Amino acid sequence: MPTLRLLTNIDIAPEARPALLARASRRVAELLGKPESYVLLILEPGRDLLFGGTDAPAAYVELKSLGLPEAKTPDYSNALCAWLGEELAIAPERVYIEFAAPPRHLFGWNGTTF
Repeated sequence: MPTLRLLTNIDIAPEARPALLARASRRVAELLGKPESYVLLILEPGRDLLFGGTDAPAAYVELKSLGLPEAKTPDYSNALCAWLGEELAIAPERVYIEFAAPPRHLFGWNGTTF
C-alpha cells in the first residue's frame, strides 16, 4: 500500500507524465523495499503553490506506507528530495514531505483492510 502523492507547481506535459510516474513507482518500491505491484502514485502538477513567499519550483509530498519506520524518514527525505531535484529541478529546500504509517485496520484494499 505504499502511496506517494506529489503536488507541484511545475507544469508537466501530459505526454511526459506516464514515464515520470513509472520512474517514481520504481523509486518508491526500491526505497521502501516493497513490491511495486502495491505502489500507488498520485501526481498533481501545475498546482498553485507558494512556498516561502515565492512561486519558484516547489513540491509537497505525502509518503504513506504500512509499517513505515520512523527512524528511516531522514533517509527517505534525502532520497525523495534528490529524486525531485533530478527529475523536476526542485531544490531540496523547496520540498515539504509528510510521512505517515497508518494502522493496518485503517487502510482498506480489495474489499477489506490490511
